[in-house]
Amino acid sequence: MQFESWIDRQIREAMERGEFDNLPGAGKPLELDDSDDWWIKAKIKRENLEPVLPGVLSLRKEAETIQEKLADVKRADRAREIVEDLNRRIREFYARGWAPGEPRVVVKLVDVDAALQAWCNRRENSGRAD
Repeated sequence: MQFESWIDRQIREAMERGEFDNLPGAGKPLELDDSDDWWIKAKIKRENLEPVLPGVLSLRKEAETIQEKLADVKRADRAREIVEDLNRRIREFYARGWAPGEPRVVVKLVDVDAALQAWCNRRENSGRAD
């Protein structure tokens, strides 16, 4: 006599109903590594997420990609506000100082006039100037 637990029965019935058919990754090997956080790495990759960076690295990345953030901005005054807000947060970070264990990374202020000029040039070249 074979014993089937309640869980085994639930799984078997779900399989018979086809509830496991066509799941993402079906028929593909699991991409596991030896680290304890393999599941979060898989989720980040699967959902095309970006990992959360510590404050200083987040500010640096934002400064480096400011033109991407400005890409959909339509008004110069709004573009200026965005760049000035980033510079304000960079200044606040330096006034507050590094947290214990936080990487000692330098983040330069964004040149507001240069950023706005690049924004204007890109809009003119793309024909989106309003």
